[in-house]
Amino acid sequence: MNLMEKLTILSDAAKYDVSCSSSGSTRRGEKGSIGSAAKAGICHSFTADGRCISLLKILMTNNCIYDCAYCLNRKSNDNPRAAFTVDEVVSLTMNFYRRNYIEGLFLSSAIIGSPDYTMEQLIKIVEKLRYEEHFYGYIHLKAIPGASPMLIQRAGELADRLSVNLELPSEQSLSMLAPDKTRQSILQPMHQIHQGIVHHKQHKQHKPIKHNSQSAALPDTMQNGPTNLQPYNKSYKKTYQEKALFVPAGQTTQMMVGASGESDLQMLQLTAALYKKFEMKRVYFSAYVPINEDSRLPQIAQPPMHRENRLYQADWLMRFYGFEASELLDEAHPNFDPDYDPKLIWAIRHPECFPVDVNTATYQELIRVPGLGIQCARRIVSARRSGKLNFSDLQRMHVSMKRTQYFITCGGKYYHIQNPTPQLILHALKPNTSSPYQQLTLF
Repeated sequence: MNLMEKLTILSDAAKYDVSCSSSGSTRRGEKGSIGSAAKAGICHSFTADGRCISLLKILMTNNCIYDCAYCLNRKSNDNPRAAFTVDEVVSLTMNFYRRNYIEGLFLSSAIIGSPDYTMEQLIKIVEKLRYEEHFYGYIHLKAIPGASPMLIQRAGELADRLSVNLELPSEQSLSMLAPDKTRQSILQPMHQIHQGIVHHKQHKQHKPIKHNSQSAALPDTMQNGPTNLQPYNKSYKKTYQEKALFVPAGQTTQMMVGASGESDLQMLQLTAALYKKFEMKRVYFSAYVPINEDSRLPQIAQPPMHRENRLYQADWLMRFYGFEASELLDEAHPNFDPDYDPKLIWAIRHPECFPVDVNTATYQELIRVPGLGIQCARRIVSARRSGKLNFSDLQRMHVSMKRTQYFITCGGKYYHIQNPTPQLILHALKPNTSSPYQQLTLF
């Protein structure tokens, strides 16, 4: 099998992993090195500030010893199999970079041989890129669940970002759909990566390292992670990591939506706990794609894209708008409305918070108004220092009045409708179709 055939197979096998953001790393290349992880890029993967960069996104191999029910690469599937050598991945990365096709590398792998062996091969690739090719570009590496702490430590010293995919939201779902995996084998590297990031920051700031054993409890009997981490192997070369941070772009994870029976509330609570306990840069959601025939899996015709979209919207509200998971969903409403975004539904359920007067409301009150984003709220707060605002002023600030009008006043006056009812608002804002989302292909 030639290199292009391998690339076709292993790039296609990697497309279901969506957790490939590349924000947060600002390391620049030096004289004699190639590439940079500075904030600049081209396409394909989005940073936190909305820019696009390109990554070579591949699996090292799709040969897997596990048999996860939902996975394209499970061992029971009769799929074309391939595996890159260390040199082949290095060659592809450097050649693509020199041609300006990519900004960096997103490298994952199925489990071949054992978690430790797989992790060792991934590390060899990154070591060769850093040491021999002097590649300072962005690298996102998958931390293999079950790999030894020493290998996770080494990966964190070389990569810009690490991710460990949670995949399934509960222990019960994991044991049913991925019996070869354990919850502890997934949480252990998450915990280690988080501790490594914290320790490195404290060391850089010359602060005493505090070992925090008390963390926010995770749902579903999740534990604190390893307590007996192996010491760092000082025989490793220092030429790269002396100038590098430990996982400077942080860690991410991914959960599958719709492969098991958990509600949106359960997934959102877990998401909030992961942010609090591990300080995740991102929690990604991937709508379950029915690619395998298995009695353990739900029989659906299309991936639940509307659920994925609502969870991303809720995630955004928690990270940037100050919402708590308990505000967006509860036991009485365990799932998001497929037709309306979570912020609008929250506002409808809390009429006591509205309307807000744009001339007197606080910034925190403004960003909770449906249709008002962070930038518009900042413009309002800034502009009203010069005088009272009216609706014409808001329109000049590019405030969308379509939904905002029902929740704000200017000097006590509504835009059009006085005291709109929830029924009127929902009717006016109802989308043309209840299912506007569809699965897109990457190739």
